[in-house]
Amino acid sequence: MNIGPRTRIRSFVAAVIGTAALLSTTVEAQPYPSKPIEFIVHTSPGGGTDLFARGVSEFMAREKIFSQPLVVSNKPGGSGAIAFNYVKGKRGDAHVVLTMATGSFLSAVGRPELGLALENFTPLASFALDPQAIAVAWDSKYKTIKDLIEAGKREPNAIASSITSATGTARVLLYLIERETGAKFKYVSFKSGSEATTAVVGGHVPFTPENLNEMMGHVEGKKLRVLAVTGNKRLAAVPDAPTMKELGYNVTLGTGRGFVMPAGVPKEHAVAMEAALKRVYDSAAYKEFATRNNFEDMYMGSVDFGKYLAQLSTEMAAFLAHISAPAKP
Repeated sequence: MNIGPRTRIRSFVAAVIGTAALLSTTVEAQPYPSKPIEFIVHTSPGGGTDLFARGVSEFMAREKIFSQPLVVSNKPGGSGAIAFNYVKGKRGDAHVVLTMATGSFLSAVGRPELGLALENFTPLASFALDPQAIAVAWDSKYKTIKDLIEAGKREPNAIASSITSATGTARVLLYLIERETGAKFKYVSFKSGSEATTAVVGGHVPFTPENLNEMMGHVEGKKLRVLAVTGNKRLAAVPDAPTMKELGYNVTLGTGRGFVMPAGVPKEHAVAMEAALKRVYDSAAYKEFATRNNFEDMYMGSVDFGKYLAQLSTEMAAFLAHISAPAKP
């Protein structure tokens, strides 16, 4: 008998609630952790997800939250599928934590051929939204976001954008902009946000819609210029860059920053990791890190994060249907 997506989502949420119910009654069945903990990143070093993973793991190490070391392991490729399948394959192992970007993760989950359904993962916590920024080279002929969009309407699929994944948050942002405005862009994928933004600096690609913190060095060095941001408000780091909504475009998006484990981990170990992550989130060091990286606060514990992922997975279906549809002649 085939099980439909709604049934799988309900099962996933029920499993999450069952895990969280142990928060107040945790009993250690065995020492945890008993070996080094892997923080898995689906991109190359230098990107936003990588920087986030290293910031959190370094705080845990510095505060000696766990007796075992934490190791950040980059597994780029396959639009995140290599890393996500690695974590899925570690079922029952609470020493593996995926530092996730929600766009890339849920796009992969929504592709049945990858076998990455939500029930293969144990949600732990969400920390923040990492806003996207649409940026061009400092001397670009596109001086405003309207200039870029109008060019994309005049010359459909002629202007390239650099992104980290063919199904990640930046690609979803392109889809939303195209749906809202009628413009059409093509894209070039890179292994990390730092590579994607460097391609624009080098003049190889006209623009990028990646995370602001991945391009700030180039913005501060006046090599990139931010035309617009896609959060709910302007960002202190680039106060002159308007939001898309402020300009009349109904486009709001950011990369969710959170953590999941493989399915089947001992419940008390998931609870222990969630508590450790909450300790990081509550720290002054993390608050400073979040401010420095222009994060929008979006903390959720395991229950709420699980429900959020289930909701977003249904919303992602429209995007996946769009990119898989045959191109119109």
